[in-house]
Amino acid sequence: MEGEKLPRISRKGIQEYLNKEMPHVELQNITAKGLIIDHARKGFVRCTFIIPPSASDAHGNWQVGAIATIVDIVASVAICTETAVIRGNVTMDYNISYYSSAKIQEEVEIVAKVVGNKGKLSSIRVEVKKKDDGELIAIAKQWTASNEFRAPWINHPSKL
Repeated sequence: MEGEKLPRISRKGIQEYLNKEMPHVELQNITAKGLIIDHARKGFVRCTFIIPPSASDAHGNWQVGAIATIVDIVASVAICTETAVIRGNVTMDYNISYYSSAKIQEEVEIVAKVVGNKGKLSSIRVEVKKKDDGELIAIAKQWTASNEFRAPWINHPSKL
């Protein structure tokens, strides 16, 4: 099983997939709530996100762990637009640099681009910027591999 294939890559289809609650991935469900896909094409995704209070640290800044999680989600969506597979990708290497912070209710833009795809191995670059002034918040580079991992909580059809 390589994962679910999207019949047609569309912004609307990806948005619907992101909006549905996924069992056993509560952190991703909470983090991605409110993520809006503005533009999607093969190997490229641009999203808008308003930072919710649940993603803040003690000082009202966007918590770095929440940034890393949403960057990972958007990178996965970019891979989806490149390969048409919406599950079965595993992060192999993840590097993120933080340059500034953002506050609760601030709007940010997240852009992910697949910079290389060699069969089962993909490289993605993600930039997070403030929407109002374009100030850079973070840059990430991620390598992922397609995987045939079958989670034990997913029902698999019998081969009989």
